[in-house]
Amino acid sequence: MNDSAQRLTAVGFVRCGEWRLNGAQPKFLLERHATAKNVLYAFIASGEVTYVGKTTLQLQRRMHGYQRPGPTQSTNIKCNALLGGALQAGKTVEIHVLPDNGLLYYGGFHMNLAAGLEDSIIRDIKPPWNSAGT
Repeated sequence: MNDSAQRLTAVGFVRCGEWRLNGAQPKFLLERHATAKNVLYAFIASGEVTYVGKTTLQLQRRMHGYQRPGPTQSTNIKCNALLGGALQAGKTVEIHVLPDNGLLYYGGFHMNLAAGLEDSIIRDIKPPWNSAGT
């Protein structure tokens, strides 16, 4: 695991699944946190953080968007191709998540941890699959 992946682990990211090939197409497998909402997630390919995103949807619904992108979903289409390429090249691609435990409040308002951290993590780590990281 490289330094950027270790940084994510240090702030609470945990492995929750992985991507595998189903024929030539990427398919996600979630072992835990499938129904978690308001999460930050990362794809880690052979130890390197390659993509960071957030979702207010259940994690399994968000991963499904990458697995079967619609024709107008440019981010999903891009990530689907990158996932497929990494897997076909023999890389392991893990899914890590930072679950929101719901305990963070500011002035009586719940703070969405994923929304608060995403921009900083992308800016500092510069994952290659994020547009902001290139």
